[in-house]
Amino acid sequence: MNANQFHFIIIDDSIFDSRIAEKVIQNVDAGAVVTIFHDATKAFDFLKELPHMSDMQKRVLFVDIQMPIMNGFEFVESFESLPDEVKAGYILYFITSSMNENDIRRGTSYPSVRKFLNKPLTVDMLSGIITGLRDEAQSGLQ
Repeated sequence: MNANQFHFIIIDDSIFDSRIAEKVIQNVDAGAVVTIFHDATKAFDFLKELPHMSDMQKRVLFVDIQMPIMNGFEFVESFESLPDEVKAGYILYFITSSMNENDIRRGTSYPSVRKFLNKPLTVDMLSGIITGLRDEAQSGLQ
């Protein structure tokens, strides 16, 4: 994977919402790699097995809050228990239809969570994320 290619991981039990997110990602960044999980426990196991990446090659996680078995908050709590060098390879966003103030406050209290996004993922939201990540990578090179 080169520095300009992103790997997006969508963790959402809704097949419909995850397909929308995948299509938006493919429309905005045709070279992006997209992996979808409908079960957060399987996604967490997958993350633990992936090799570490350099700062230029971060993976972007979109995590739904309301999921069975392991919800988004439980996923992030497990994620935060990973070693710092593993967590450093990911940028995590909550993406959910719940705009409950308590969920937002709780979600943004985790150090690993960059932002709380409202479903569905849109071209404008993703374009802003990609631009920000590329700007961060550029400023890190200077």
